[in-house]
Amino acid sequence: MDKSIIIAATFAAVLAAGFSSEAIAAEKKEKCYGVAAAGQNDCANLTGSHSCAGMAKTDNDIAEYRLVAKGTCEGLGGLSKEQAKAKLGLSDTTTK
Repeated sequence: MDKSIIIAATFAAVLAAGFSSEAIAAEKKEKCYGVAAAGQNDCANLTGSHSCAGMAKTDNDIAEYRLVAKGTCEGLGGLSKEQAKAKLGLSDTTTK
């Protein structure tokens, strides 16, 4: 068998395994609001003042989230999206 075919097949298998493990890891995470340090949020906030990761201005802002292992948010002192919206006085029509 040609070495280049073996190398290509091995490379494809490694890539496929990587993508599948990323998908599995993402399924085991949840958004946890109010636990991100300044500059350490994972994406857009609930108030719409920014739409990118790393833009939190203060520690533990209720509108900002971090992805954490499922089931650990409450223990970290964080809130679900619904709880954070309620504390902020936001309705589903005012946020994304």
